[in-house]
Amino acid sequence: MNIRVALLLTSGMLLGGAANVQAAMPDGATLHKNPSCGCCDEYAKHLEARGVEVEIVESQDLNSIKLEAGVPYGYGSCHTVMLSDYVIEGHVPLVAIDKLLAERPDVEGIGLAGMPQGSPGMPGFKQTSFEIISFVEQKASSFMTL
Repeated sequence: MNIRVALLLTSGMLLGGAANVQAAMPDGATLHKNPSCGCCDEYAKHLEARGVEVEIVESQDLNSIKLEAGVPYGYGSCHTVMLSDYVIEGHVPLVAIDKLLAERPDVEGIGLAGMPQGSPGMPGFKQTSFEIISFVEQKASSFMTL
């Protein structure tokens, strides 16, 4: 087999694999946020760009939502998303959500603590690695680093 055919076949397999991962994205999600937070609206647009219809629920009591969702103390952000059977806390990049939905680990969700510059929905350039956690019963574990 010549090199061009091999490259075309490999490219096709890689693109097919990427399409399958993206196909796992659910149709809808619910984003809980403080009414005055604009970066949360930008994160909703980030999900919508992948075809997810986002319902935005504004609340002054996000701590109760995070507690009920199982988000570990100290790992919160400005919004909490209910997506499929999982909780997505904060400005988690889509590549981490794709991995979560493709692998379907036995966790309650994943999160990116705080509001890191350059993360989806946040202005500026990425300054440091994004440490994505997974969590179960308010206990955090490393999920991936981006």
